[in-house]
Amino acid sequence: MSRSTAEIEYRPATEDDYEGVVAFTEQTWSDLDVEVSDYLPDVYHEWIGGDRRQTIVADAGDQIAGIAQVVLLSSREGWAQGMRVNPDFRGEGIGRAINDRLFAWARDRGATVVRNMVFSWNQAGLGQSRALGYEPTTEFRWLHPEPDGAAVDDLDSYRGSPDAAWTYWTASGARDHLRGLALDPVESWALRELTPSILAEAADDDRLLTVGGENGTRALSYLTRVEDQETDDGTQRLAEYGLGAWADTEAAGRLLDAIAADAAERGAETTRVLIPETARYVSDGAAHHVEIADHPDFVLAATVE
Repeated sequence: MSRSTAEIEYRPATEDDYEGVVAFTEQTWSDLDVEVSDYLPDVYHEWIGGDRRQTIVADAGDQIAGIAQVVLLSSREGWAQGMRVNPDFRGEGIGRAINDRLFAWARDRGATVVRNMVFSWNQAGLGQSRALGYEPTTEFRWLHPEPDGAAVDDLDSYRGSPDAAWTYWTASGARDHLRGLALDPVESWALRELTPSILAEAADDDRLLTVGGENGTRALSYLTRVEDQETDDGTQRLAEYGLGAWADTEAAGRLLDAIAADAAERGAETTRVLIPETARYVSDGAAHHVEIADHPDFVLAATVE
């Protein structure tokens, strides 16, 4: 369906756009051999709210032609997500027009960089991101340690100093690979620069986990959220950890055990832990018999200053 872009109105999303968005996002990846469904139909109403985010729809009158959102994660970092273009309007510049408006909104509020995340198997999404000016930044994968309250004898001994954790992080290979990024403590599935204040806040809330050794801190992680998720088998409680970083395989095992114990203490039935997508980190997970996600995820970034 080809029509003039002059017929498209780009405006902030509203509650009334829900049906129009659902109409073209419910089957976003139904034609691919992946076990992933689009989250937008499930979270739309709460997803569009908040002062630190802007959601733009392309309104074609009788249909919603596209949607995307940017969220401010810090004073200078934006996170773009939910970019979807109605199949009836692909190839007509809808994605670029929405993206340009989101970049302008973020720039006007002080952002100098906007990042996004694309599943590694999503060739169309990767191509679109590169066409919109995003450059490759890093890649990560999820580990899924099984919650186990008996995994460590003294969980409190793993609740270390945020200053020591920061010192370890600044000199770690994980920081180099991840370009200083880890999961945002508030926005789900968003990465931002890890800062001393994030670690300090995690420590204050007993969410920081570290592994010590003769030469100081050897590993770190921090809990970002515990949430109940609906699955085909009912409700399942997830504990999510914004980072898994370690110096060697032995430290990896101790940290993963601490995460397993911490998750169990919080009543979680499953976990996910962000780790760098490297042969070392992924194989360390395998060496400790921890479930590993099938695919990595890619993070890209665009300068908007």
